Amino acid sequence: MTTTILFDPLVPWALIVFLALLSGGIVVLALWRGLAGWALRGTGAAVILAALTGPVMQSEDRAALTDIVLLLEDDSASQNLADRAAQTSAAADELAARLAARGNTEVRRITVPDGQGDEGTRLMSALAEALAEEPRGRIAGIVALSDGRVHDLDRAPELPAPMHVLLSGRPDDWDRRLIVEAAPAFAILGEPVTLKLRIEDSGAAPEGARSAPLDIAVDGAAPQRFSLPIGQAIELPITLEHGGRNVIRFSVPEVAGELTARNNAALVQINGMRDRLRVLLVSGEPHPGGRTWRNLLKSDSSVDLVHFTILRPMEKQDGVPVAELSLIAFPTRELFLEKVDDFDLIIFDRYKRRGLLPSLYLENVANYVRRGGAVLIAAGPDFASADSIYRSPLAPIVPARPSARVIEQGYLPTVTEIGARHPVTAGLIKDAAEHQRAEGREVSEETAPWGRWLRQVEVEALSGTTVMSGVEDRPLLVLDRVGEGRVALLASDQAWLWDRGFEGGGPQAGLLKRLAHWMMKEPELEEEALVADAEGQSLRIVRRTLGERVGPAVVVTPSGDEVEVPLTQSAEGRFEAVYEGPEIGLYRISEGDLSIVAGLGPAAPKEFEETIATGEALAPVIAAQRGGILRLSDGLPMVREVRTGRPAAGRGWIGLTPRGAYETLSLKQIPLLPVWLVLLMASGLILAGWLREGRR
Repeated sequence: MTTTILFDPLVPWALIVFLALLSGGIVVLALWRGLAGWALRGTGAAVILAALTGPVMQSEDRAALTDIVLLLEDDSASQNLADRAAQTSAAADELAARLAARGNTEVRRITVPDGQGDEGTRLMSALAEALAEEPRGRIAGIVALSDGRVHDLDRAPELPAPMHVLLSGRPDDWDRRLIVEAAPAFAILGEPVTLKLRIEDSGAAPEGARSAPLDIAVDGAAPQRFSLPIGQAIELPITLEHGGRNVIRFSVPEVAGELTARNNAALVQINGMRDRLRVLLVSGEPHPGGRTWRNLLKSDSSVDLVHFTILRPMEKQDGVPVAELSLIAFPTRELFLEKVDDFDLIIFDRYKRRGLLPSLYLENVANYVRRGGAVLIAAGPDFASADSIYRSPLAPIVPARPSARVIEQGYLPTVTEIGARHPVTAGLIKDAAEHQRAEGREVSEETAPWGRWLRQVEVEALSGTTVMSGVEDRPLLVLDRVGEGRVALLASDQAWLWDRGFEGGGPQAGLLKRLAHWMMKEPELEEEALVADAEGQSLRIVRRTLGERVGPAVVVTPSGDEVEVPLTQSAEGRFEAVYEGPEIGLYRISEGDLSIVAGLGPAAPKEFEETIATGEALAPVIAAQRGGILRLSDGLPMVREVRTGRPAAGRGWIGLTPRGAYETLSLKQIPLLPVWLVLLMASGLILAGWLREGRR
């Protein structure tokens, strides 16, 4: 039972103060004038003023409440390194038992899991949520068992009691990690880009190690090993070899004794872009299709086009003096000997042998293809003649042989069965049909949704892949790989009919652009490819192939576990699957002879960027209530009681602040000055004062 006196004024306090001053002035005046009843009148006024303050005696029946101690257990990924998990669990159980044995104490055990995605350890967020659920007046202390690597310090709440951190780990822990300090997102093919790397040892690292091996693997290929100094940033120049996404994996071999190898690797993805696509277009003679090729290539701002048309062959004799011809001499030596390797693609459009290009030059073009170049032959009637470009040193690289027959009749170009799986022609029919439907045209489901061509050179495919056919299923478009380069043969010069809208036209621009980009080795148009794109915590695995079936994809997780993921056909030549990654880090995906690496989140998540246990980051939060940071490896500290504002931690001990919280069970209030008593006392004192002043 607790008794207190409270005041519940009947009028505002300001009025009471005013009346008190007024009454005091009157009493002083009476005293000055020598009135005998001043004391009695002053006492009566004091009784009335006291009654106006409303004094009551309050009696409370209270029940003491227990103190609450918040015990936070860090269960993030970094806490699973070495023996930290077992060390933390054992310490939490023992500490909870000690606190429960104190009496008048409740323990709230709170597990702090990994943050979503790559948020890291959200210990402060978990603490703020716990404080919001408990009465702050009952919190006697907060104890966090963690490695001190917290990533949400900006959300640290105001602490109502001392907080202590008991660090896991060992004093002799050490770790080695690879840091990519700078890496560009885009780079120009053929031009070196600079990456900045650093290998860093932290903690009680072994002495004497000044350098470490570094493995570099590009697009999942076999790694190359170099040596880098430890603790020193190194600028590494790299030249991209192909367009599209280039995946570069840097890794440092695991060293015995280090905490983890999860931060020994880094994945850098750089999109390779061609500065300019250099195309050489050689037209054998003017014809309607020549303008189509030129317009197509000139419409792309990234293409540098060099176009030569032979307007006046050497055998033409019309009597016009050469000095009066306004024509530019064809720079054959410069283009086909000295600068042929500067071009990404060479197109022969209805070109035939006229003696303008000696066999030596054409032989150099064939070698250019074998070294990685690309040649596209758009064949006209001359391809079937005795002057055909096939009957030259280019013959060994041309994938089809002409039969000397030119078929002059209308036909619909058709995508072959294997062409439906090839990236150059896959989906061509669907795209063309959707385009014509968008223009309000009716498209027959039985035929290809485009117009006819009127001429085809009869050829016999010798190698490569026939992706389109024409009259009586004869090869129309044949693609082939020769050495490091690529060759394509289009056995017709009628593609321009689609561009002019003949019989509804067709996807001429789409087909020729795909063809040109395939020849220039754009990754999106590779026939055999394995691609993995990260979407949140998922990997979308795509396998493109000319085959009819593929095996399962083998996924190696960052932890080293192997998982087989079946691939399901989503379109002709395309097989897909979605794999939910269980953790953040580097994944290696393989199918058959193809393998790639992909990353979910950063190669080394926040949890593994810094792994040595330390309380430096939490020190400002702990200092607010004079808590302490101790190591579990030194033993579990004792628990003491300390007063508010006193140091709450010391060598081998941590302190809790008893809160003395209580719950009110019942409440009774009794007025100290009842109305009748006030009236009686005030009346009596006023009457006594009047009598005292002489009226007895």
